[in-house]
Amino acid sequence: MLFSVLTAAIAPGVFLLTYLYLKDKYEAEPIHMVVRMFLIGVLLLLPIMIIQRGLEIWLGDNPVLHAFGFAGAVEESLKWFVLYHIIYNHTEFDEPYDGIVYAASISLGFATLENVLYALTQPADFGSLLFRALLPVSGHALFGITMGYYMGKAKFASSARTSRYLTLSLLLPILFHGLYDWVLMYFDRGWVWIIPPFMAVMWIWALKNMQRATNRSPFRFLPREDEVKL
Repeated sequence: MLFSVLTAAIAPGVFLLTYLYLKDKYEAEPIHMVVRMFLIGVLLLLPIMIIQRGLEIWLGDNPVLHAFGFAGAVEESLKWFVLYHIIYNHTEFDEPYDGIVYAASISLGFATLENVLYALTQPADFGSLLFRALLPVSGHALFGITMGYYMGKAKFASSARTSRYLTLSLLLPILFHGLYDWVLMYFDRGWVWIIPPFMAVMWIWALKNMQRATNRSPFRFLPREDEVKL
């Protein structure tokens, strides 16, 4: 039973990351780098929980502060910090789509451990785990795609636009994450009419951004390598 629960909790994050990795058409990232960023995302959960708890004790709690501050700002800022300081100037970050792969790796590592802890500490059945796969885990993937897309634009933009795109790579995930959490908390049961369309629009936008990033790859006119770098 425990094995089944853990598998169900881990599978959504791994599936989404695999999907995003395989969408890299021209220059697949080294698997060890992707796994490394995924594991860093896992490790981020503990410091994020400590910071969130400390801020909650210090500032108190209300839906707006919790959604946009404790959840949105704290979680996305730490993910952004890791992405910028470890990946942004790395030699493997050599095409715009790479930002999406690495940002999603961090986000999904965080979301996967969060999902595992939920499954272990809460009464978890198939329905609740499916809900978390479709909403929280998917949401973290979307925030990561948004962060990585604009990080990729910043990396390959002119110097005049770099700061603008870096700012967007941080602020937009915070905004979307905060809005998502606020709707869940503020609309007791009405969120079921808001969140699914919101997520659908986000996925449509994310898929378009993924295609835009792919189309800007400097490797698109080179012969495609069939091997995956290990």
